[in-house]
Order: sequence, then structure tokens, then C-alpha cells
Amino acid sequence: MPRYAMVIDLQRCVGCGACSIACRNENNVPEGIYWSNKITETVGVFPNVRYHYIPTLCNHCQNAPCVRGCPTKAMHKLANGITMHDPHKCIGCKYCMFNCPYGVIYFNWGKPHQFWRNKDELIKGCTASPVEETKAVDGRVIPYYNPDRAETSDGIRPKGVVEKCTFCDHRVKKGELPYCVEACPAKARIFGDIKDPNSAVSKLLGKHRPFRLREGIGTEPHVFYIRNFNPAQYEATKGAA
Repeated sequence: MPRYAMVIDLQRCVGCGACSIACRNENNVPEGIYWSNKITETVGVFPNVRYHYIPTLCNHCQNAPCVRGCPTKAMHKLANGITMHDPHKCIGCKYCMFNCPYGVIYFNWGKPHQFWRNKDELIKGCTASPVEETKAVDGRVIPYYNPDRAETSDGIRPKGVVEKCTFCDHRVKKGELPYCVEACPAKARIFGDIKDPNSAVSKLLGKHRPFRLREGIGTEPHVFYIRNFNPAQYEATKGAA
């Protein structure tokens, strides 16, 4: 059985956000919820200013605190290492959210995709309502609904439960890459079996010194970051005696 992991090459990442858009489309993610997200930081004083951009998602930790804290086993580990959530077992207690040290689990406070549930026309007798637009393109709740998401979990998660990244388990099950990896134009995301020494992820982790978010707390995240964009330059010199 493989143990899946993701490597994110920060030298290749251009911060375009294609990963987040692709994730939203593939998993029917509602507004206000971010399976794929980012950390941004600006440091320094002009003109010596630097901008840091780190893409984030569920880390699919080996020692996942969200799984340990779930009283109903709705949050659980698959044999391939993916941290999965079953909305039908979830009671909405949010223990997983409080236990997750990375803030990547979200709670559905209301019915998702409220905008597309609106039956009001913007201009009465002239424009269509969001519900009519969705119906016109054979969508389900949303016009861009992806039915593939429902192959392993709910296509759209209901009010009162949590949700988060699943490494696109429904695609991985069919031998396909997570859609954020597929959509990345810079090939900054690399996915594969970390137990296979010949996999691309294993080779990259062997070649470059990786880091993981909050490594010191012992959760053993399986999202690794390598390299770092460094635009800084300095005048060439040999120093002085």
C-alpha cells in the first residue's frame, strides 16, 4: 500500500492561485471555505522588502490530532495515509478544528453555496435568477457542480459538518493526480508514494532539504516544502583582510 505525500517546490511556485481555483471546482467547495489556501507575509523595510508565499492545504499528518480528537471517527485515516472525513458520521462538534494546528479544517455554518440558491432575478422579467442559471446548465445547486466528487464522499457537504482537503481521494483512487497538482502551470506540486524510493517525491526529498509546517509538534505532516524563492542579490566582492 502506498503512503501518499506532496512536495511543494517554492522556487517553482509563482503564487498564481491556480491550485486553489482548481480545488474549488473539483471539490465543489463553497465560498468562505478553503481546502487549498496560502500564507502570505511581507517582511523588511523599503527598499529591502521581501514577500513570502506558502501554499497550504491539509497536511495529512501521520499523527493527525484531528483524527485523535474525533469522538465519532468521522475524521479517519485511509490505509494510503490520506486523512479522510465522513460527513455522515460528523456531529459538528468541531473538535477536529480545535485540534488541527494548521487551521485547514472548516465548518459549514449555513447551507453551502447560498448565492446559487437565490431564486430572485436581479432585474425582474429581464435576467435569470441564480437558480435558473444553474438549472439551464444542468448543474446541481451550483452551475459548475462536479459529480465525480460524490464518488467517495458527499458532492456538496451539508450545513453543520466540517470539511477539508482529501488529496482528491476520488481521483487518486482511479490513479489520477490531485487536481491542484494537475492544474499547477509551474509544476510546483509533486505528488506520489513516499515509500517508493523511485517516486518523484522521494527523489526530490533526497535531493533537497525539505521543511514542514510546525514540524516540532510531532504531527509528522506529509506536505513537504523544498527550496525557496530568493530574488535577493548583492554586489560581488571578495571581502577584505
